[in-house]
Amino acid sequence: MRILKKLLRAIAAALLVPLLLFEEWGWEPLAALVARLARLPLWARLEAAVRALPPWAALLVFLVPVVMLLPFKLLALLLLGRGHATSAVLLLVGAKVTGTAIVARLFQLVEPALMRIPLFARWYPRWKLWKDRVYAHVRESAPWRMARQLKNGIRRWWRALRRAG
Repeated sequence: MRILKKLLRAIAAALLVPLLLFEEWGWEPLAALVARLARLPLWARLEAAVRALPPWAALLVFLVPVVMLLPFKLLALLLLGRGHATSAVLLLVGAKVTGTAIVARLFQLVEPALMRIPLFARWYPRWKLWKDRVYAHVRESAPWRMARQLKNGIRRWWRALRRAG
């Protein structure tokens, strides 16, 4: 039973790692991008209202991005079915990035309310600990280190090119 449990955890981690890495890559920058909208008075009032939601309403607010993006995802399926694979993939990627941005900002706004839900308060720290362990393992891997070196090299090259021009 113990081996099966370990195997299932490994499979779950392997399936979740690409999603987690995308979320990690985009979570903070995309949330910061959406947070800039709070400069607009109407958006600031909307954020204040979301921040003031009671716990269960705060949880329900996560349905907003799902409902908002569903038509785009259905359109992507229609495009794919009609042979427009590139357009479908671009639309799905756009929906994923937009959804991540909205969910990341919403989570920043409602995390205190969610932590008042006993089940969430119990499981979220465990999820975060597991996720952080997975990230640490991935970051220690040779492909991750090589990709990071490549990224840093490209960044240095770009900066040098900008200074020279």
